[in-house]
Formats: sequence, structure tokens, C-alpha cells
Amino acid sequence: MAFENRGVNVGNREIPLSVPNLGEDIVSNLKECVETGWVSTGGRFIEQFEKDFASYVNVPSAVSLQSGTSGLHLALKVLRIGEGDGVIVPTLTFIATVNPLSYVGAVPFFMDCDDTFCMDMEKLERFLKEECSSAMIHKVTGVHIKAIMPVHIFGNLCDMEKLMDLADKYGLNVIEDATECLGSYYLEGKYKGRYGGTVGDIGVYSFNANKIITTGGGGMAVAKDKGLLEKIRYLSITAKDDPVYFVHNEAGFNYRMLNIQAALGVSQLKDLETFIKAKESNFRRYEELLSSADGLYLLPFRGDIRANYWFYSLYVDKEECGVSRDELMKHLLGSGIQCRPVWRLCHKQKPYEGFTSYMIEKALDYEANVLNIPCSTNITFDEISLVCDEIMKGLEK
Repeated sequence: MAFENRGVNVGNREIPLSVPNLGEDIVSNLKECVETGWVSTGGRFIEQFEKDFASYVNVPSAVSLQSGTSGLHLALKVLRIGEGDGVIVPTLTFIATVNPLSYVGAVPFFMDCDDTFCMDMEKLERFLKEECSSAMIHKVTGVHIKAIMPVHIFGNLCDMEKLMDLADKYGLNVIEDATECLGSYYLEGKYKGRYGGTVGDIGVYSFNANKIITTGGGGMAVAKDKGLLEKIRYLSITAKDDPVYFVHNEAGFNYRMLNIQAALGVSQLKDLETFIKAKESNFRRYEELLSSADGLYLLPFRGDIRANYWFYSLYVDKEECGVSRDELMKHLLGSGIQCRPVWRLCHKQKPYEGFTSYMIEKALDYEANVLNIPCSTNITFDEISLVCDEIMKGLEK
């Protein structure tokens, strides 16, 4: 099968960081789209993908979209978060999480991460209690804080039980950026059995090419309130009130998913659980092969969740192993092994330099020392062995 992970001769091929794993049934779905002419924003696969996706994450319904970013944008719109409103976001995340705040004129407040890469709940609680008034007015800037946007980083899950308690206490909306965690769910606590993205007011997923399943691009939104979800759908189809006479009573957005993308999604979703098993198996293989390396730590996933193991993060301690993260990265890239540093922190990015950041410490450490290594669902055990061999060689330089 396409996701078999043993017995492949590596040779001199390059090993990518994260690439799609496409099954043969995709071909028949795409053939149907082409033969029927339904390749754009209409067609049966859109409805089927939404239905199948909602069933998988165990919610009543879902709305397909152009991208995860468009989903976050519409989530802010339907929750009426706009000009001058404050939203708490992590600094350790891809900038696409934060950019939608700029689209609506909202004000980001950057929060540190904990050991799992996700938002630090202790610091979040301290910030809400000590830095804001009881009416959620930030004491220094005077900005009214209205929402929290946690991100489930690399397939780990935020402590949503603590976060939702704080959101309820302080009257804040919660938009879950679940773009990296499809398939991850809680094994314990109040939200046992709940998938990441289904706990807050609105959850948004992504199917970019490097995600655990892909539609090439595309996203999906879910929501507690059916009215909010239907409002997202309405705005995503250019706010069309009358499709015959083209009546539009609001300024909407062309954020629809294409039928040809949904055709990919229908096929990919069927393989998701198999992909997750491969991801975990490969992660364990890396753990085994790197366990003896001084100063290298494969950062774990939370023990109280079923993780999707989307990205693998190697912490490089220069004092212990003798090389820096960037030195090791340069060696791997020179050996044909694609890898990347974790993102530059959002509060340090030029568009967001002037905004409030709160007690950023752990995120700075991860920014300087974490390296993401190859983690495709179809990477082979031989390829993992080669990656680990090159990592060990890199320590010897």
C-alpha cells in the first residue's frame, strides 16, 4: 500500500520533510470531477466531504472552505471581533494564525508556550487576573480583550479544560486553531473523547499539502452554535441571498472549497487512521534510534491525549551535544534531508513587533533550539534510519 513503511531501498534519494500520501482511489474521484465538469465550487464531493468530516470528529455539521486561514478570518467575523478588539494568541505558531486578526483590525496579545508547544495556561491565567480589569480591559493599552485563539501545535493538544474554565470565568470567546491536530483527541478529563477543534466556540482545520491529510489547499470549520456555522457558510459563498438574481445583503468572501479539492478529501479521510498509526510507529522508531544521543531530545506528545503525531520536533542542546540546531540543520540539508527550524516567533515578526507580549520564555528556547525532521506518513524505516545516521554524523563535526 502507499503507506507501507518497511523494506524500501533508500539509495541516494532525497528525503522530504512532509509530503502527501495519495491513494489510488483519488484518481477515480478526480476522473469523475473532470468527466462531469464539476471541478469548481459545486459538486457532490463537497457535501460528502463535509458530512464525512463531521462524522469523523463527531459534530453535527461542518463547512468546507478555501483554507484554514479563511476559516479563522470568518470565525472572527461571525463572533463580531473587529477593529480594536483584543485577542490572545500564542507567539509560537505559524503567522497564518495571527494574520486574520489584521484582516479585521483586531489587536493580538502574545502568550508564551508550555513544554508541549501549546499555550501556557498558568501564564494565561496570570495575565487575565493581573493584567486586565474585571471587565477584560487590558490595564496598559486599554484594549478590550474579547477572545482567545489557542493553537494545537504539531498534533499536541492545548489544556482546553483549563482554557475553557478561564474563558467561561472571564466571558471570552474561544476560536481553536486545529489546523495541525486532525485526529488528536483527549483520553482523560472533562473532554475525554473530544477531538481537538470541537471544544471551543469555533474550530478550524487545514488540508494544506503538508498536513496529515490534504486537499492540496482547503480548510474546514465546525462550531458549537449552528447559527454561527451557517453564518460562516453564508459569508464564504459571497453572502449570496438570491442565487437567481444575485442579491447580496452583506459583503461576503469567495472562500469556498472546490469540488476537485473535496474529491481528494473524501479519499484522504478514509486513510486518516492508518496515517496516524504510521505517524506514531515512525515516531517510536526515531525515539529508539536517537535514544543514545547526548543532547538530542525528541519532544514527546502529551500522555493524556491520542495524538496524531503530525510533526516530529528534535530539541538540540548545544552544550550537551556540541553542535547548534542550525549547524545540525545545515549538515542534514547538505545530505539531502529536508528539515526546518520551528517558526520565528510571531511577536518578533515585523507586522506585530509593536504589540503586547507576555512573559515569553519557553517559546524563545524552542525557537532557538528545535528542529523539525522528516515525518511523512509514507517515510520508510530505512529512510528514518538514514536520517538518524546523518544526525549522528552531524554531531561528530
